[in-house]
Amino acid sequence: MKKLMTTTVAALALTAGMAAAEGKLVVYHWFEYIPQEVLDKFAEEHDVEVVMDTYDSNEALLASLKAGAIGTYDVAVPGDYMVQIMAGEALLDTIKDGELANKGNILPQWADPSFDPGRAHSIPYQWGSTSFAVNRDVYDGDINTTDILFNPPAELSGKINMLDSQGEVMAMAALHMGIPQCSTDRDQLKALNAMLQEAKTHWASFNSDTAKEVLVSGDAAVGQIYDGFAAKAREEGANTEYAFPTQGYIVWMDNVVLLKDAPNRDNALKFMDFLLEPENIAAVTNYARYVSGVDGVTPFLDPALATQPESNPPATAGEGVFIQVCDQATQEVYDQIWTNLKK
Repeated sequence: MKKLMTTTVAALALTAGMAAAEGKLVVYHWFEYIPQEVLDKFAEEHDVEVVMDTYDSNEALLASLKAGAIGTYDVAVPGDYMVQIMAGEALLDTIKDGELANKGNILPQWADPSFDPGRAHSIPYQWGSTSFAVNRDVYDGDINTTDILFNPPAELSGKINMLDSQGEVMAMAALHMGIPQCSTDRDQLKALNAMLQEAKTHWASFNSDTAKEVLVSGDAAVGQIYDGFAAKAREEGANTEYAFPTQGYIVWMDNVVLLKDAPNRDNALKFMDFLLEPENIAAVTNYARYVSGVDGVTPFLDPALATQPESNPPATAGEGVFIQVCDQATQEVYDQIWTNLKK
């Protein structure tokens, strides 16, 4: 299934609510991000029917939940900054002490993150980076610069796909310009808006669902993309190289959250515990080509992941940064810049 449209939310909410006693789990997830066999394994082990719907950006997830989908889903998989936003908007339930038997499997560096202190609402899912990949059949010059996206050479102009994701695009633009992600400086914001409007003239599309496919097909010569998707594109035959710009790139951690008013709360907790078992989350890593936040996964991983170029930044790479959460007034300015960009 694809992202829920408004007309289907009420129907699915009714279905999920009725199914609580029938052994059900309703998952809201990113597209192409969990293998079916993992869902099937959980369903069989716990005698639970798993229903999943998908979204294509953190912002789409938030909009859907705020539009009325709370009470429809049991768990979702937001990125780090979105966990913080969702908690602040009271969209998450709290995981009580002792409710997750496998919580101790979380790696120490991910056990108490700033976006969810003490893991009150979430568990780690996968982490990785966002940058861009370039087709080397089209361009053989230096790609480790954000100019490729925002001031591209002639060979790449008009052949660029950007993620349809405000967080990733705006954070990368801030890195390109060397300004804070949540700048309140009017001159910087005007310059950011002007730069993006000019850059847009070089872009062919905004699309997250097919970010990999347009690189494989050759419909795009450059694609802003997540590192695991870039690895999959390369494995599927695209002669692409993943860039680590000197200006920096984005680092993220996706997390499974317990949603407020989850209709199948007990099954949601079972699913989170299931994903904290090394063998199960390793199956996700092998499929998605990212990195888990769980201890003990190494024996279950595809050995090729250790040398995957998309996961190994060179010494010349700039700093990897997380997307920051702006205050409301500042965010409204960025929202307007994004709206103008998408016109």
